[in-house]
Amino acid sequence: MIRLGAGHLERIAAVGAHCDDIAIGAGGTLLAMCRARPGLHVDALVLSGGGGEREEEERAALAAFCPGAELRLTVLKLPDGRLPSRRDEAKAAVEELRAETDPDLVLAPRTDDAHQDHRCLAKLMTTAFRDHLVLGYEIVKWDGDLGRPAAYQPLSPEEAEDKVRLLQEHYPSQRHRPWYDREVFLGLARIRGVECHARYAEAFAVTKLTLDLGD
Repeated sequence: MIRLGAGHLERIAAVGAHCDDIAIGAGGTLLAMCRARPGLHVDALVLSGGGGEREEEERAALAAFCPGAELRLTVLKLPDGRLPSRRDEAKAAVEELRAETDPDLVLAPRTDDAHQDHRCLAKLMTTAFRDHLVLGYEIVKWDGDLGRPAAYQPLSPEEAEDKVRLLQEHYPSQRHRPWYDREVFLGLARIRGVECHARYAEAFAVTKLTLDLGD
């Protein structure tokens, strides 16, 4: 398995259409990065769920998923399931994030995600963050849109277990969903681990990257 590093990471940006998207798609990766790099700057933007229980959950969850990091989180109130019709507002929020940060790494939804909100946000990210490494995380769902990812972040058993525990602990509003359980999250991580010769892993799509192999 070929391993490429992202270099020295000081600041990352993470975006989600809904509260819990970032944690489901990249929670283990956030844990791994923040534990390895105390003081890492994390700028997070969530487009919907602001002003209520969902925002409270998200703030507590991302604080737990980013231990020791300098976390700045913005949660907006755009309507769930209607982001394409509010594209201008979503674009303004993404552009504002871009104006405030120049991250070494961006975590965002996949551009081919079957959910219209995820897909809308993903396409905005690649236009605003043109010169950045953007990793598109995956979210398991009824649509069955999981594909063949191009990049993997191996997770230790501890990181994988901690991710599942934190998802269950910090998002009680989602526990009623039939797919929101330990078997789903740990099962997908195990499959992605098999694909990259690790016990567990999170997987990402990469739309474009530039290699520097001269040295």
